[in-house]
Amino acid sequence: MLKALIYRVYESKKRIKDFVEGLFQTSAKLGEKRPIPLLKLSRPGGRANDSARAGRLKFWGEIMADFWETVLTLTQEVTDRVGTQLMKDFGKISATRKADGTLVTQADRWADGAIRDAIAAVFPEHGLLTEETLHLFPKGDWCWVIDPIDGTTNFTRGIPIWGISIGLLYQGTPVFGAVRFPQLGQFFHGYYYGDSGLNGPTGAFLNDEPIRTSPDDPSLNHLFNLCARSTAIMARPFPCKLRLLGVASYNLVLVACGTALGGVEATPKIWDVAAAYAILHAAGGAWVCLTSEPLFPLQVEQNYRDRPFPTLAVARPDLVSAFRPFIGK
Repeated sequence: MLKALIYRVYESKKRIKDFVEGLFQTSAKLGEKRPIPLLKLSRPGGRANDSARAGRLKFWGEIMADFWETVLTLTQEVTDRVGTQLMKDFGKISATRKADGTLVTQADRWADGAIRDAIAAVFPEHGLLTEETLHLFPKGDWCWVIDPIDGTTNFTRGIPIWGISIGLLYQGTPVFGAVRFPQLGQFFHGYYYGDSGLNGPTGAFLNDEPIRTSPDDPSLNHLFNLCARSTAIMARPFPCKLRLLGVASYNLVLVACGTALGGVEATPKIWDVAAAYAILHAAGGAWVCLTSEPLFPLQVEQNYRDRPFPTLAVARPDLVSAFRPFIGK
């Protein structure tokens, strides 16, 4: 009976697709199409003989497999729907400047709300941390980190490199990331469990095809990505060609898929990097925090609105020594 209930709860693909479609029709339908809340997930514990514990672990593994399928389906559907709507405003909407100097549009605020509503309906007990509304890291094991439009300047000026970034944190550290770039037709996702004790699917993907970081050594035939606040690197000869893209998540996932050997972001916020962190690690890359303060886990009740996460991302650990001397403290 319990197993039947769990599988009914996890009829994810059609149910989430129907819900997300309803979300973009009328707000009245939101309540009608609200999915059955997912069960709380915790690892099996307690005392038991080997056979009973093995059975519980197998059953828990089946639950987690469905959980990850639901996570992927939700992020695929909601970023597709949100991205389709945002493309109607691409290059046609003006932005205002927030207190922290970043830009925001009505499209950012709408997308933020739409993504929050979708996640809250499928995972009502999960926390949320978003660029536009929720900045305090919440209590609980699971938290979604959302950047509704990464690359708002590009979006408003008609440059087609901008994305929708969604990361899932477990106990304060990213374990799953999904980033969609609607104008480019690209959807990246990846799973990285680190020492969390979780299990499930592995690897990083671009449009469902596996990706890996580059095995190459630096040369002037290879790329390294900069941000606007790291251009001092260009003051002296650099071992790769340099590119500046204007979108933190794209800067980093291009390292994950092997297009670039590395990238640096001087002042990204948590919503800029949470998804890319999981994707890059899943693809075999290395992530270097450029401050003495630990990057993860995030701390409960801390406000992350203004905290930067300066980052160096490279294709492999041995490339840290090749690029780190060019980057300031």
